[in-house]
Amino acid sequence: MSKQIEVSDETWEKIKDVVQKEGDKEKKKAKIEIKTIGGSLLWESEKETLKEAVEEAVSKDANLRGANLRGANLRGTNLGDANLEGAYLGDVNLEGANLRGANLRGANLRDADLGGTNLRDAYLEGADFYHTKLYGKGGTTKITKKQIPDFLIALGVIVE
Repeated sequence: MSKQIEVSDETWEKIKDVVQKEGDKEKKKAKIEIKTIGGSLLWESEKETLKEAVEEAVSKDANLRGANLRGANLRGTNLGDANLEGAYLGDVNLEGANLRGANLRGANLRDADLGGTNLRDAYLEGADFYHTKLYGKGGTTKITKKQIPDFLIALGVIVE
């Protein structure tokens, strides 16, 4: 059974505007894009924050090789086993993040905050740790003994 009602032109315009605005909101739902420095799209998400989008991508085994995450707040993010080879992570807050087993080969971590970050079994060859905050003596950043040579090289230390 259907019913018809009559409304004035003025009322119809108001109803139409409300319905149209609601439709526009759905269409405009923001998407977060994770791109490379060159602008190639690596991942697209409807999550509300970049941190959530990155976690989603990693949880779905997305390849974030070369991702441009400069300045992102990824504090406490689980990036275990992520492929971040050659990623730009400069000025990123990774404090307390899990990077265990992550591929950070050639990644730019200049000025990143790695305090309390778990780097165990992370692949660090060629990573750039210039001005990276590690919190030195008594810190909680973790690496394994076998990672020490790659870590020292990444810090620019030559062991003879």
